[in-house]
Amino acid sequence: MLPSHTNFSGKIHGGYILSLMDQIAFACASKHSSNYCVTASVDTVDFLRPIEVGELVEMKASVNFVGRTSMVVGIRVESEDIHSGIIKHCNSSYFTMVAKDKNGDSVPVPGLILQNEKQMRRFLKSLNRQELKKKHRKESSAKHEINNEDLEILKNSHKVQLKY
Repeated sequence: MLPSHTNFSGKIHGGYILSLMDQIAFACASKHSSNYCVTASVDTVDFLRPIEVGELVEMKASVNFVGRTSMVVGIRVESEDIHSGIIKHCNSSYFTMVAKDKNGDSVPVPGLILQNEKQMRRFLKSLNRQELKKKHRKESSAKHEINNEDLEILKNSHKVQLKY
């Protein structure tokens, strides 16, 4: 990582790492689907440890789940201090990628061949995240009327001041 990739605290900027991760997700999904792919969503971006200038960064990507036209690509980011050889896990994330044809229409993607327990675990975890995502979308799209119980929760929160 170069000094030009740093934020104001001198660490590698998270936005730069996300940009690289998006490129890796694109490559992984495109290879699996044999099509151009676009990013539909980015889930669970966990910045665990900072990346320092001069460290080598390795990104590992795998297609963990496939739907009809979409794929969930899991990405693990590790950095290595080239002087000490110490490797640290810095970031993990899940990108949902959609395969597109030349006209920009979504196209079906091939299924996965799960060859070991690790791949099975990744698939099942992704399936669970997909279900939670659907549930969350359904709940967040439903209109929520503020009731007395909600008002009590707001009034008892030490970080909220009601002015209505």
